[in-house]
Amino acid sequence: MSQVNNTSLSGIMNSIDLGPTQSLQMLFAKLNLAQAQLAKNGAMDNIKKIQDSQEAQKECAAMIQKARELQNTAKNNNGTTDMPADMKAFFTKNNLKWDTKGNDDHHNKDEWDYNIQQLTSYRDQLGTDTQQLMVFVQDFMGQYNSYLQGANSAIQQGNQTLQSLATGR
Repeated sequence: MSQVNNTSLSGIMNSIDLGPTQSLQMLFAKLNLAQAQLAKNGAMDNIKKIQDSQEAQKECAAMIQKARELQNTAKNNNGTTDMPADMKAFFTKNNLKWDTKGNDDHHNKDEWDYNIQQLTSYRDQLGTDTQQLMVFVQDFMGQYNSYLQGANSAIQQGNQTLQSLATGR
């Protein structure tokens, strides 16, 4: 079976070549192989989402570190520190809110607490989403294995039938 990136059952079925036979076992095997490919596609889609989520978690961790450094600077100077443009862009891109009680750009220690809580909550949500995606990948892998086993079983049964016919048993 060649690599298939098609996501429709009929498209996958058309790409599978099990030879000239149209026996019921081979049709069943072909259907199982197509279902296995769909499960594999689903797993690969979720793996990509996991990779994206892990990248977002790394970016968020860097923002949390930067926010803590800015908070410490504000605390040590008994004043405020400015939120960098890249941090504002990160908050905006991910629909996060930052403290706007005082000046939108200048944040004191307590305002940085709020900002860090927002980032931490977002990172935790990403972690939860990643765990759920991992469960989906495991489910797709189980389906994939089950369908491949069904296809192999059908092909073996078809081969046994052909051998029996050929030897006259």
